[in-house]
This record gives sequence, C-alpha cells and structure tokens, in this order.
Amino acid sequence: MAERVSEAEQEVMEVLWDASPLSASTIAEKLSNKKPWQESTVKTLLTRLVQKNAVRFEKDGRRYLYSPTYPRSAFVRTESKRLLNRLFGGEVSPLVAHLVEHEDLSKEDVASLSRLLEGLKDDDN
Repeated sequence: MAERVSEAEQEVMEVLWDASPLSASTIAEKLSNKKPWQESTVKTLLTRLVQKNAVRFEKDGRRYLYSPTYPRSAFVRTESKRLLNRLFGGEVSPLVAHLVEHEDLSKEDVASLSRLLEGLKDDDN
C-alpha cells in the first residue's frame, strides 16, 4: 500500500472488501444508495485504484471484474499510522488523551479501553 487512497476511492474499496470480484456496474449499483455516481465515475475511480495497485482486475467476457489487492485491515493499519504520525507525532498517548478529553465516551467505550490496557499489561509480564 504505497499510494494514498482518496475518500471516493475508499468508497469503492469498501464495496470490494465486502464482496469481490465485482464488475463496475455492480459496484455502481451497490453504491447507489450512498453516492449518485454514474458507472463512468466508478470506472474512473477503478482505473485510479488499478494504477495505485490497490485493485486488480480480470477479464470476464466483455467486462472486467475487480478485486482488492490487500485486505481492509492493512488499509486501516496504514491509515491509522498516517493519522497518528500527522496529528500526534506518532505518539499513541496524545491520541487517547484527545479522545478521552474531547469525545463523549460511553461506559462501554471506557470499559473496552480498560480491557485493552489491562491486556497490554498482561502481555508485558
């Protein structure tokens, strides 16, 4: 995952991560509730994603079927690192502090964070 994926391209990727391989027309159909994009727009986004090596394609008769080249988890990991580096100098603590101070965390959120931190402590022993 070298090149950055735009928000519009990510919309296409989300569809492909959900199910693939898919044709451009199927992707446009699946996105129709969220985005009023024509099939030509989806094809343009797919072309960009192929150029970025985020999507591969195979010919199926007269159409192309598209699939992601990496799992969603790899995308999330890379984007999380980019966010962490860009906004918090690569440090996790300031990010967590920001979320705690500026977001309305539910009791479930706090309990989940506590479990994660306890799990990290246990892993260190």
